[in-house]
Amino acid sequence: MYEEFTQNRIAQLRMQKNVSARDMSLSLGQNNSYINQIENKKALPSLQGLFYICEYFGITPQQFFDDGNSHPAQIAGLVADMKKLDSASLEHLAAIVKELASNK
Repeated sequence: MYEEFTQNRIAQLRMQKNVSARDMSLSLGQNNSYINQIENKKALPSLQGLFYICEYFGITPQQFFDDGNSHPAQIAGLVADMKKLDSASLEHLAAIVKELASNK
């Protein structure tokens, strides 16, 4: 179950980042087919490899495996920015988010 999720999640996040499998592989210091082999279910990353992949996407392993979060990097960035806001600003932002979510 987690094998397929891992492979699909890497593909999903890579496409969101709009980077090729080859470029991502090389950025991780791997051979040019590393990510392609993972996404095509021919290999799985090691634990250390998964940590590097998470770092590449700017997310934690917990965010990587949160299947209810389809945009973990963007949400992590929003949370980091929200931590800088005061209480009144957070209340305004919460109202905006609730309004946007109810319109979906």
